[in-house]
Amino acid sequence: MTSTSKKRLEKGGFAQPKFLKRSVASVLLVHMLCLSAVPANLASAASATSQSTTTETTEAATPAATQKAIPPVASLNLAVKAAVLLEPTTGEVILSVDSDTPFPPASMTKMMTEYIVAEQVKQGKMAWTDVVTTSKNAAAQVGSRVFLAEGDQHTVEDLYIAMAIGSANDATVALAETVAPTEQEFVKLMNSEAKRMGMKTAHFANSTGLDIADMPEGTRPSDDKETVMSAMDAAILAKYIVTDHPDFNKYTTLPSFQFRPGAGGRIDNLDWMLEGNASVQNFKAYAYQGLDGLKTGHTAAAGNNFTGTAVRDGMRLISVVMGTDVNDQGSRFVETRKVLDYGFNNFEIKEMVAANKAVEGEEPVAVSKGKEESVAYETAKAISFVVPKGADASGLKMQTSLEGTLEAPIAKGDKVGTATYTYQAEGMEKAQTKTVDLVASTDVEKAGWFKQLLRAIGGFFSDLFEGIKNLF
Repeated sequence: MTSTSKKRLEKGGFAQPKFLKRSVASVLLVHMLCLSAVPANLASAASATSQSTTTETTEAATPAATQKAIPPVASLNLAVKAAVLLEPTTGEVILSVDSDTPFPPASMTKMMTEYIVAEQVKQGKMAWTDVVTTSKNAAAQVGSRVFLAEGDQHTVEDLYIAMAIGSANDATVALAETVAPTEQEFVKLMNSEAKRMGMKTAHFANSTGLDIADMPEGTRPSDDKETVMSAMDAAILAKYIVTDHPDFNKYTTLPSFQFRPGAGGRIDNLDWMLEGNASVQNFKAYAYQGLDGLKTGHTAAAGNNFTGTAVRDGMRLISVVMGTDVNDQGSRFVETRKVLDYGFNNFEIKEMVAANKAVEGEEPVAVSKGKEESVAYETAKAISFVVPKGADASGLKMQTSLEGTLEAPIAKGDKVGTATYTYQAEGMEKAQTKTVDLVASTDVEKAGWFKQLLRAIGGFFSDLFEGIKNLF
């Protein structure tokens, strides 16, 4: 025994035991080959255990355009209690002024009633042509209304239009009582939907947005909790409307509606900012390019509120202003113009990662039992961010999480991991984060048993050689 070997043994060295293990393994392998053992056993023994690996890289910048300087929100001099500007496809908040504080929303409450009724129609639980009979409670509503009498009958669609463009409280309650046995039962559904949507501050006391004191006696909630909603919650609700019901503007853009025969039966749209008002003398000063909704609100407690939405150059924005001048209906539209202009003038949606894009700098994923020993991967879909106009991809960071080893067969498009992209744009307060699936770029067929056997033998002797080499 050499002095080196002796020292290894005295220290609990591994050379001799590992060599003996290799020898025993080789004898077993020869024995298995002689007996024509099932090759799947060897292949299984050689396969690696699947593990998740995570890496982080920074995307190289594309040639930079000149980024537009973003003015501070304070420069807008907004005369509001709260405001928010949201891009609905990314969920990016572009502007926020006290947007998480709950305030009385007034008739913006009706957006939830509109959403639920539209969902009922979409799900086939009611139809636009269904006839609704006005209840005593609906007929007793005050404020904005179409003067329904108890027993009056109108279609769901007519009542919906009266609610959406004329903010009619009686029409709103008539619809609520069609969906549920009573308005208060409908309110339970409203609050449940608010939680599902992720509205953090919203609480509904009725379907209309009226103060509790203005509700008919006998129909008021027992807890005396008034309806409240933050600007952010109103924007989230609007996002659900425009996303789940993209035909919403079929009704919200109507300049007027003949609810019943005669001059007194016409309802005028309370949204002065509609693009179609550009040619109307009384409203052309407020008309806004691309604006097609959504809902006004006014009470003495709330002031003048407005949730607006507009589309320009393929980008839709949702704005909310709350608590503008209580004595000036036009003030909510003046402030909304400032908010929307801030968004459209300074920001755009930009595709930062293309669909089916190979992830640069990443090794392919190992594949066991396949004709190929690895597979490349790519993004399953494109990734877009709201960015300042002229911004480039510098600062775009990526973190991947991949399976360590996959087992064949693998089909093109099978998920092999995820990539999370984070983008921090200059002039924007928060970083944006999006995650996309990574999928196999090609098929990988399962290898035949003989190929798997040869691969296992090759791997075995490679390991054996390494073990012997480590002896010296």
